[in-house]
Amino acid sequence: MGYGSYTSNDWTKLKSSRGINNSSNVSQIFTNSELKDKYNPKFINMRESCDSNDSPLSTPIIIAFDDTASMGYLAEEIAKNALNRTITEIYDKQPVTNPHIMCAAFGNFRDGAPLQVTQFEADIKIAEQLFDLWIERGGQGYSGDSYVWYFAAKHTKIDSYNKRNKKGFLFTIGDDFCDRGLTAELAKTIYDDDIPKELSREELIEQASEKYELFHIITKSINPNGLESWSKLLPGRVANVAADGVKYLSEIIISIMQLANGSDRNEVIVQWDEAIIPIVRSAISSITIKSNKQIDNGNNTNKTANDNNSVKSTKTKKGFFKRLLGK
Repeated sequence: MGYGSYTSNDWTKLKSSRGINNSSNVSQIFTNSELKDKYNPKFINMRESCDSNDSPLSTPIIIAFDDTASMGYLAEEIAKNALNRTITEIYDKQPVTNPHIMCAAFGNFRDGAPLQVTQFEADIKIAEQLFDLWIERGGQGYSGDSYVWYFAAKHTKIDSYNKRNKKGFLFTIGDDFCDRGLTAELAKTIYDDDIPKELSREELIEQASEKYELFHIITKSINPNGLESWSKLLPGRVANVAADGVKYLSEIIISIMQLANGSDRNEVIVQWDEAIIPIVRSAISSITIKSNKQIDNGNNTNKTANDNNSVKSTKTKKGFFKRLLGK
C-alpha cells in the first residue's frame, strides 16, 4: 500500500464531512464501538509499504498511541491536529522521502482491542482509517508498546529496508511504562501467531529495530519514574513532553526524524516558531542517537547526529506547504 499523495484540501473536506472541529471530543471523533477485522492483527498477515511511481523512495512511518482511559486526550489531539500537521510538515521540511504512514492504537492485554493497525498509506486514507479505529479507553496499569514492536517486526514488509537497507520510523506515544514483553499465549490471542516462548521487551526491541528506528514519546507521564525507566529501555530514544507540549507532537516527531538523519541539533530547534522552540528543545534534549546507517545502491553512508547512543540489546545489535494548523 502507499499510493497517491496527501493534500490539505482532502483533510479539510474529511473533517467537514465528519463534523469534526476544535471543540469535538474523542467520542465525537471516534464513533466506532467495536474492533473491525480489517484493523485486527489476528486477521492481518502483512502490512506493506511499497515503492511505486508515486513513491519511488518510500519511507514507512508507524505512529502508535496508547488508547487506554487516561489517554483519550492523545487520540483526540492526533485526530484533530497532530496527524495532519505531521504529514504536511514532512512534505514541507522533508526529513524523509515519500512518507507512508500507518497508525496504531494499543491498550491493555485485557482490552477487547489490545492492538489495532491501519494500512501504510500516502493519501487521505491515513486519516480515514485513523477515524475508523475503536478508541476503547479501557484498562490501565500497563502500556502495550511491545505489541506494536512485535507487529512491526513480524507483520510488516517494507521496501525501504528490503530494497535499500534503509530503516523506517516507529513512534510509540503514551503516559506509562512498558513493563513486560509478549507471552506465547498473548501472541496467539492478539496475532494468531505461535511462538515457542515468551519474548522479552529487549528481544522485541531488537527485532523491531532491524527494520525501524524506534522512539518513544512520553506525554503527561503518570509514572514518576517513567522517563528514567524508558531511557534505560530505549537509551537516547525517548522524548519527554509536558502537558503544554502535547499539541506540538508534530514538531517533535519531525525534529526527531531530522536528528536521526544527521541534522544539526540547533538548526533543528530554531527552525520552529519562537513560542515552540523551548518545548521542542526540552522534548528532544534526551534524544542522543546515531543517525540512520543506510546502504543505497551498494554505497554505505553513515551520518552522525549528536551523541553515540543507539538501541542496544544484551545480545547483538542488528544491524509543502507551510505549516497547516488543521483548520
